[in-house]
Amino acid sequence: MMIDIYMSENCGSYYELRENLDRALTELAVKPSVTYHTIYYDDAVKYDIKGSPSIWINGRDAFEGGNSPGIT
Repeated sequence: MMIDIYMSENCGSYYELRENLDRALTELAVKPSVTYHTIYYDDAVKYDIKGSPSIWINGRDAFEGGNSPGIT
């Protein structure tokens, strides 16, 4: 399993997200590859990343359904 986290440079959710993700992975006894990426608006549009933070699992947005990038 691969988890990619896309966050804007000024995203204030990093520490809370990391804590929650670490807790969930421990509880599930899962050891995926987790990579954190800093993403900028133009790349968010190009790669269809809808918000910051965005969590992608095995190349798919875990929360598909947003309409426009929420990255500044």
